[in-house]
Amino acid sequence: MHNQKQSSPFKKIIRSFKPAIAGIAAAFRSQLNFKVHALIAIAVLLLSYFLHLSPVEWCIILFCIGSVFVSELINTSMEVTVDIASPHIQDKAGLAKDLAAGAVLVSAIVSAIIGLIIFIPKILLYF
Repeated sequence: MHNQKQSSPFKKIIRSFKPAIAGIAAAFRSQLNFKVHALIAIAVLLLSYFLHLSPVEWCIILFCIGSVFVSELINTSMEVTVDIASPHIQDKAGLAKDLAAGAVLVSAIVSAIIGLIIFIPKILLYF
């Protein structure tokens, strides 16, 4: 008989989320753009609720919000990795950071355009 307590599979799964949650929290604490995206996401979610989006529109909006957060997290990860691998200023290290930041910008712009396509007709109904 073992004296050690066996962890349930459920507890192992819950514990496996801790590093991911820690990473999201670290990005929120350290990245101004992550905070800005979070505020915009809250505003978009509130607007979505008040404009009574269809289930498909909700899915599209949630996908857009998720894509911006994912790209921001990847960008932050890339910046940290490049800083560790290349502590001195190098053109290619700067290029890697610029490319990752560009991915965030593309994600944010496309998401904003999709949001406008969904929201403008609904908002115009009130005028």
